[in-house]
Amino acid sequence: MSAIDPKHVRAYGDTLNDGQIMLSFSLPVPFGEEAKEAARQLCRQMGLEAPQVYHAHDLGEGFTYLVVYARSPHTVDTTQLRVTKMATAQLGKDAIEALAAQKFTRRLRVLGACTGDDAHTVGIDAILNVKGYNGDKGLEAYHCLSVKNLGAQVTNERLLQEARAFQADVILVSQIVTQKDCHRSNLAALIDLAEADGVRQDVLFICGGPRLSHQVALELGFDAGFGAGTLPSQVAGFLVQQLPPR
Repeated sequence: MSAIDPKHVRAYGDTLNDGQIMLSFSLPVPFGEEAKEAARQLCRQMGLEAPQVYHAHDLGEGFTYLVVYARSPHTVDTTQLRVTKMATAQLGKDAIEALAAQKFTRRLRVLGACTGDDAHTVGIDAILNVKGYNGDKGLEAYHCLSVKNLGAQVTNERLLQEARAFQADVILVSQIVTQKDCHRSNLAALIDLAEADGVRQDVLFICGGPRLSHQVALELGFDAGFGAGTLPSQVAGFLVQQLPPR
């Protein structure tokens, strides 16, 4: 195998540095050879070489779904990467419980919801419910936490009302729906409302979803953001480490 140059990292499919990538997308072009050719031309305009349509599927109503393999001539200098990461340690459940017992004289109150028009509760349930996710117990299983799950389609106004009534220390917001970046606008509106109500400084705000990251969350005014595949213990560990003693 050839040596890997960290200053010139390329994608690969079969052979190191072959530049092979796979794309999948839909086009508003009727199923047929025209749709395939449109996909190939689109890939060439992206700077990709030798595009080949490996799969095409008729979506009906003049739309086609396509899978394309192509070669990318581009490289990435990984020595120049700068990624915003959380400055907290990864802890297991027992360690989290022990730390909470040292820092806090009461259970921390965690309030969660899917906000706006988002009706997809799978993410927030995976973090909050006792059963958790991928063998990792949810926040309801922690003795140091008192958890309330508001479910889906909760307005920002109601969320803050519930937070005041619950005396929440932490607010968790799940955003699965991302069309036209509605997750960004909804999350930013929540922070604006919290600041206007004077509660922003008293509550730890955490968001999560498939198109969210810690960097994006910070840009939107949150304290942390978690993406797809996050385990409940990662969220619990963060909030226990970040909250000041109560």
